[in-house]
Amino acid sequence: MDNDKYSKELNVAVRVVHMACGLCQKVQKGLLCNTFDDDNEVKSKDDDSLVTIADWSVQATVSWILSNTFGSEKVSIVAEEDVQTLSKPEAAGLLGKVVSTVNECLAEASRYGLKGPDKSLGPSEILEAISRCNSNGGPLGRHWVLDPVDGTLGFVRGDQYAVALALIDNGEVVVGLLGCPNYHMKRDRHNKEQQNHISSEVSEPSPPDMLEEGCVMYTKKGTGEAWVQPMIYGDRKYEWPNFAKQVRVSPIDDPALATFCEPVERANSNHSYAAGLASSVGLRNKPLRVYSMVKYAAIAQGDAEIFMKFARAGYKEKIWDHAAGVLIVQEAGGVVTDAGGRPLDFSKGIYLECLDRGIVVCSGDKLHEKLIGAVYASWESSSL
Repeated sequence: MDNDKYSKELNVAVRVVHMACGLCQKVQKGLLCNTFDDDNEVKSKDDDSLVTIADWSVQATVSWILSNTFGSEKVSIVAEEDVQTLSKPEAAGLLGKVVSTVNECLAEASRYGLKGPDKSLGPSEILEAISRCNSNGGPLGRHWVLDPVDGTLGFVRGDQYAVALALIDNGEVVVGLLGCPNYHMKRDRHNKEQQNHISSEVSEPSPPDMLEEGCVMYTKKGTGEAWVQPMIYGDRKYEWPNFAKQVRVSPIDDPALATFCEPVERANSNHSYAAGLASSVGLRNKPLRVYSMVKYAAIAQGDAEIFMKFARAGYKEKIWDHAAGVLIVQEAGGVVTDAGGRPLDFSKGIYLECLDRGIVVCSGDKLHEKLIGAVYASWESSSL
């Protein structure tokens, strides 16, 4: 990479996200093949969302690499998971599995051009790495923002999920990465009509599929470019640029031809309101219901044109669920605002404060303007 601002940060981030994706693939295959005990490997948090050993292990791995590379005193990380569950005496077995998973991943750091630890990390060091991600972000300074496994429900079901990492500098997202282990680089591998769902096949790819099975998308603010690389498999070493190709949003601006994404789960998203908006602007295709920030990747790569999310009353959007995806879509040529047409504000801490009604992501201005207009026309009569 060149020596422009944030290039070192992006260089390290791309490599560590590749590492994290490899970790997640191993854990997911273990869950799906029942080599792990689901009761011990998948836990429910206080908000009823799920957390797995992959969540904690990715967070520990990314935290350790970033802190070791840039200096722990200089690194501020905002991340989703804490160590409360892992620190309980009855969780000793769970913690042990996290420790072994992290050490197995870090032992391969050199394959990705990164420096791993001189010796295996112990439980206290793993817990420290996880708990180091306790920043609240804010308008000043640099803050890494991490969702170690975005879409954990999709992860445990063998479906789509993402490792999301972003860098915020003085309130602005300047680097964004999405690791999507079950999402393919080539659009012809997707059938938009099949089950109206971006599906996944969790299997070790044969050599001809090497460039298609799983990917990492990334960008820097202001470049007007977003890129995608295939996953690293087998004994291959990561070598820049790793078959990278530029991604660009779809040129479709006719609502009748556009496809829109929405969350699979209804708990924090109003599907009926989104369906009403879709109908009012002339969207004819059924929605692609997709777990995780893979929705942003689908927009950036041109597999879909619209992503809408209107949360139910009382739900507050968190910055780690959007920061990386927003920047990637914007640099790929798309538009992201709240439902009032304003840019999303990542400077207020861990939440997207002052969010106007919802989030609207589009491949271009024409579709965006139609949707924002439809929101204003329909909002007063909605039951959101």
